[in-house]
Amino acid sequence: MKKHTSKITAKSIEQSGLSEGYKAIAEYIWNGFDEGASSIHVAYVGNEVGHLTELSIKDNGKGIDFSDLDNTFGKFQDSQKTKTFAKTGFVKGKKGKGRFSFTTFAQTAVWDTVFVKEDNHLRYQIEIKKSNSQDYATSEDRKIVKEPTGTTVHIKDIFNLYGDQLENEAFYAFLAGEFGWFLLLNKDRDFYITINGKRLDYSIVIDDRETTNITILENDFKISFVRWSKKIGDKYYFYFLDDERIEKHRLHTSFNNGAIDFHHSVYIESTYFDDFKPTKKDLSAIDKNQQDGAFKALEGHLKNYVAEKEKDFIRENRAEALIVEYRKKNIIPKFKNNAYDQARKQDLENVVKELYCTEPKIFKSLKPTQSKTLVGFLNLLLDSEERDKILMIIDGIVKLSDEERDELARLLNETKFSHILNLVRLLENRHKAVEVLKIMVYDLNKFTNERDHIQKVIENNYWLFGEKYHLVSADQNFEATLSNYLKFIEENNDKKPKISDLNQAEKLRRPDLLICRKSDRADERSEDGLIEENIVVELKRPSVVIGKEQYRQIEDYMNFIMSENQFNSQLREWKFIIVGTTVDDYIDGLYKSQEVKAKRFLVHAIDRCEIYAMTWDDLFKQYRNRHKNLVNQLEFKDSIKEELKAKDINFDKELSSKLTKKIA
Repeated sequence: MKKHTSKITAKSIEQSGLSEGYKAIAEYIWNGFDEGASSIHVAYVGNEVGHLTELSIKDNGKGIDFSDLDNTFGKFQDSQKTKTFAKTGFVKGKKGKGRFSFTTFAQTAVWDTVFVKEDNHLRYQIEIKKSNSQDYATSEDRKIVKEPTGTTVHIKDIFNLYGDQLENEAFYAFLAGEFGWFLLLNKDRDFYITINGKRLDYSIVIDDRETTNITILENDFKISFVRWSKKIGDKYYFYFLDDERIEKHRLHTSFNNGAIDFHHSVYIESTYFDDFKPTKKDLSAIDKNQQDGAFKALEGHLKNYVAEKEKDFIRENRAEALIVEYRKKNIIPKFKNNAYDQARKQDLENVVKELYCTEPKIFKSLKPTQSKTLVGFLNLLLDSEERDKILMIIDGIVKLSDEERDELARLLNETKFSHILNLVRLLENRHKAVEVLKIMVYDLNKFTNERDHIQKVIENNYWLFGEKYHLVSADQNFEATLSNYLKFIEENNDKKPKISDLNQAEKLRRPDLLICRKSDRADERSEDGLIEENIVVELKRPSVVIGKEQYRQIEDYMNFIMSENQFNSQLREWKFIIVGTTVDDYIDGLYKSQEVKAKRFLVHAIDRCEIYAMTWDDLFKQYRNRHKNLVNQLEFKDSIKEELKAKDINFDKELSSKLTKKIA
């Protein structure tokens, strides 16, 4: 029996927006679910050259009622399902397009369907040909059968779809993306899809999912959050479903930031939506809409919930990656490798991450130069008393809501407090290091030596000579020390620097420490010159008095460096420091000879090189002066020595080694 489809031509089908291949198959799968199916079976057979000889989509739905054919197959883009299940997001084959999907890749489609009529299961077939798609034909008889209801669509004479297109991961990924949310919501009802007998694993497109239950004004809601591994649409929604999981309403989540790939959907199920209508139109006395108090409270809860999920996602998946990228591109400023500067660096990175978590759009589409300017400006503010002005500046870059402004203010206060705690811990550890060093120098002076004790402690606490330096070498021979220096200064990490010939004695000499920095301090004698500062430190055991012999030793270091072509730039300054418990008359005489230069501890100066002689007490006092206000306000106690005495611990060589391990 041949019938005609109203208001349809072959051309209108070709131009109806039906896509090829995968999407066409998806249309038939949705048709099955729309007809109440819980399982869909896609099966295909290909020959040895990859041509598809068979393709079928079978469902266990209610079948196609013969008496409704004029309202289903008889009308194009006016499907009965649309009228029956208006506004349901679960109806995907609406407007009657799905049944014509085969025309994009095949010549013929046959529907073999079983439905129930007056307690009988009736079976018949429907056929449509691409060459005459405005007509459909049905079998003459409807046989009574004992088979379950359902429909199998047989696609025949396939011309534009091949076996290797279905036998690959792309097809599975497409179906998982298209049906994953639907199968997930109906997991407890055992909804599934198979492809040639293999169940579709929709979890491959789900990166995160969570189900929670809440009660608002005596109404229970089940909330299912899904974060997808890829984009599933242009916008993301809250889907409000009734007890039958029919969509009654949807709202944009407003978290559609393209900069971070936060692909998500939220499904809310409740009997509350059984009598819910989005607008006031045609409301009955029992109907609810968006103005209802429970719905407004639910909407507020959902927005807060998704906001937290987005922040968690950014913090775990994007913020750290942003910092890594910024480090790689040198957008994060360079910090010295000492505890103080590393604390500053951590503070800056924490603020950048928290700002990114709160407002990703601040960092979106910035060019490297713009990013560097923004991060550099943040660093300047964090190092000043103007930290709170960060909020005002960010508010000037992007328009912040009251909630976003409050959140940023809270985060800045939290990171400030965290930074303060880190600095307090840093100062406390430094204070302990100084106190332990005092015990070793003054109370254990008989047992403490340079290499086993003093040198190891200073190696890890060289901030005593200033925050700004980089440790180049500690207790290495002169040749290795100068090679390390060149590697740092010239950033030559691939080639071994060549030091001019040293005699064997010079090679084996071991200065205790070499610390240096690349300074941005301008040279007063040059408009474009920058001065590089270096310090060589020679440490002496507490029992050694600094005199002429010790001075000559460090003077030899200076003379060698001055004679080495690779170190004699006028833009390099060198300070040579010798440290001991006390100095003799010879050193006192050198102090007086340099008084005219008004530099404390200076004993010799020539061109760009200076030699200083300091006592341990000078070094400790210098530290105390730099940190005086903070140390006094924090009320650190000098209690380590008293604690040792209270425990009756012997002040011997063993204690020197133990204290060294404690702070080294």
